[in-house]
Amino acid sequence: MEKQRVLFLCNANSARSLMGEALLRHMAGDRFEAFSAGVEPSEPHRAALKALESINVSTRGLASKPLETYAGQTFDTVIILCEKAQQRCRDWEGRTRELIYWDIQDPRLHDDPRNYQHTLQEIQTRLKLWLGVKSRAHP
Repeated sequence: MEKQRVLFLCNANSARSLMGEALLRHMAGDRFEAFSAGVEPSEPHRAALKALESINVSTRGLASKPLETYAGQTFDTVIILCEKAQQRCRDWEGRTRELIYWDIQDPRLHDDPRNYQHTLQEIQTRLKLWLGVKSRAHP
Protein backbone atom coordinates (compact mmCIF):
# COMPACT_ATOMS: atom_id res chain seq x y z
CA MET A 1 0.00 0.00 0.00
CA GLU A 2 1.33 3.43 -0.94
CA LYS A 3 1.94 5.86 1.90
CA GLN A 4 -0.18 9.00 2.06
CA ARG A 5 1.79 12.25 1.73
CA VAL A 6 1.19 14.93 4.39
CA LEU A 7 2.62 18.46 4.37
CA PHE A 8 2.71 20.60 7.53
CA LEU A 9 2.91 24.36 6.99
CA CYS A 10 3.56 27.28 9.32
CA ASN A 11 5.26 30.63 9.10
CA ALA A 12 8.93 29.95 9.93
CA ASN A 13 9.07 26.14 9.74
CA SER A 14 11.14 26.31 12.92
CA ALA A 15 8.81 24.77 15.52
CA ARG A 16 5.15 23.84 14.88
CA SER A 17 5.42 22.37 11.37
CA LEU A 18 8.66 20.57 12.24
CA MET A 19 6.93 19.10 15.30
CA GLY A 20 4.05 17.93 13.11
CA GLU A 21 6.41 16.34 10.61
CA ALA A 22 8.44 14.53 13.30
CA LEU A 23 5.37 13.44 15.28
CA LEU A 24 3.57 11.98 12.26
CA ARG A 25 6.69 10.03 11.27
CA HIS A 26 6.94 8.75 14.83
CA MET A 27 3.25 7.94 15.26
CA ALA A 28 2.38 6.54 11.82
CA GLY A 29 5.46 6.54 9.59
CA ASP A 30 4.40 3.16 8.25
CA ARG A 31 1.31 4.76 6.67
CA PHE A 32 2.34 8.36 6.01
CA GLU A 33 5.21 10.32 4.50
CA ALA A 34 5.55 13.59 6.40
CA PHE A 35 7.01 16.87 5.14
CA SER A 36 7.06 20.45 6.38
CA ALA A 37 7.72 23.93 5.07
CA GLY A 38 7.36 27.58 5.99
CA VAL A 39 6.20 30.67 4.18
CA GLU A 40 9.18 32.55 5.70
CA PRO A 41 11.53 29.75 6.80
CA SER A 42 14.24 30.30 9.37
CA GLU A 43 16.23 27.69 11.34
CA PRO A 44 14.84 24.86 13.49
CA HIS A 45 14.36 26.26 17.00
CA ARG A 46 16.48 24.41 19.56
CA ALA A 47 13.66 24.36 22.13
CA ALA A 48 11.34 22.69 19.58
CA LEU A 49 13.93 19.99 18.89
CA LYS A 50 14.50 19.48 22.63
CA ALA A 51 10.74 19.11 23.20
CA LEU A 52 10.60 16.36 20.55
CA GLU A 53 13.66 14.61 21.96
CA SER A 54 12.15 14.73 25.47
CA ILE A 55 9.40 12.35 24.31
CA ASN A 56 11.81 10.19 22.29
CA VAL A 57 10.79 11.48 18.87
CA SER A 58 13.64 11.57 16.37
CA THR A 59 14.68 14.99 15.06
CA ARG A 60 17.06 13.52 12.51
CA GLY A 61 16.77 15.19 9.12
CA LEU A 62 14.51 18.03 10.29
CA ALA A 63 15.32 21.24 8.45
CA SER A 64 13.46 24.46 7.70
CA LYS A 65 12.41 24.65 4.04
CA PRO A 66 10.56 27.22 1.96
CA LEU A 67 7.06 26.49 0.73
CA GLU A 68 8.37 26.72 -2.85
CA THR A 69 10.27 23.45 -2.26
CA TYR A 70 6.98 21.65 -2.82
CA ALA A 71 5.57 23.72 -5.71
CA GLY A 72 3.85 21.50 -8.23
CA GLN A 73 3.71 18.50 -5.88
CA THR A 74 0.55 16.72 -4.74
CA PHE A 75 -0.20 15.84 -1.12
CA ASP A 76 -3.03 13.76 0.26
CA THR A 77 -3.30 16.19 3.17
CA VAL A 78 -1.92 19.65 3.93
CA ILE A 79 -2.14 20.73 7.58
CA ILE A 80 -1.69 24.46 8.15
CA LEU A 81 -0.66 25.36 11.68
CA CYS A 82 -0.89 29.16 11.78
CA GLU A 83 -2.93 32.03 10.42
CA LYS A 84 -0.05 33.63 8.52
CA ALA A 85 0.60 30.40 6.60
CA GLN A 86 -3.12 29.97 6.01
CA GLN A 87 -3.29 33.38 4.36
CA ARG A 88 -0.19 32.75 2.26
CA CYS A 89 -1.15 29.25 1.11
CA ARG A 90 -3.31 30.70 -1.60
CA ASP A 91 0.02 31.36 -3.34
CA TRP A 92 1.14 27.74 -3.07
CA GLU A 93 1.16 25.99 -6.41
CA GLY A 94 0.83 22.43 -5.15
CA ARG A 95 -2.27 20.30 -4.89
CA THR A 96 -4.01 18.47 -2.06
CA ARG A 97 -7.07 16.33 -1.51
CA GLU A 98 -7.57 17.51 2.09
CA LEU A 99 -6.72 20.92 3.55
CA ILE A 100 -6.82 21.25 7.35
CA TYR A 101 -6.31 24.39 9.41
CA TRP A 102 -5.22 24.16 13.05
CA ASP A 103 -4.44 27.58 14.53
CA ILE A 104 -1.74 26.64 17.03
CA GLN A 105 -0.12 29.44 19.02
CA ASP A 106 3.51 30.15 18.17
CA PRO A 107 5.63 28.98 21.14
CA ARG A 108 8.32 31.50 20.18
CA LEU A 109 6.09 34.40 21.26
CA HIS A 110 6.75 33.77 24.95
CA ASP A 111 9.96 33.19 26.90
CA ASP A 112 8.71 30.20 28.87
CA PRO A 113 10.41 27.05 27.44
CA ARG A 114 7.38 25.02 28.55
CA ASN A 115 5.48 26.64 25.68
CA TYR A 116 7.21 24.23 23.32
CA GLN A 117 6.03 21.26 25.40
CA HIS A 118 2.47 22.60 25.36
CA THR A 119 2.60 23.19 21.60
CA LEU A 120 3.99 19.70 21.04
CA GLN A 121 1.24 18.21 23.20
CA GLU A 122 -1.48 20.11 21.31
CA ILE A 123 -0.18 18.96 17.92
CA GLN A 124 0.18 15.39 19.18
CA THR A 125 -3.40 15.37 20.52
CA ARG A 126 -4.79 16.69 17.24
CA LEU A 127 -2.74 14.17 15.24
CA LYS A 128 -4.05 11.30 17.37
CA LEU A 129 -7.62 12.39 16.67
CA TRP A 130 -6.90 12.87 12.95
CA LEU A 131 -5.20 9.46 12.71
CA GLY A 132 -8.18 7.87 14.45
CA VAL A 133 -10.53 9.36 11.85
CA LYS A 134 -8.19 8.22 9.05
CA SER A 135 -8.09 4.67 10.44
CA ARG A 136 -11.88 4.43 10.48
CA ALA A 137 -12.15 5.91 6.99
CA HIS A 138 -9.54 3.53 5.51
CA PRO A 139 -9.44 0.31 7.57
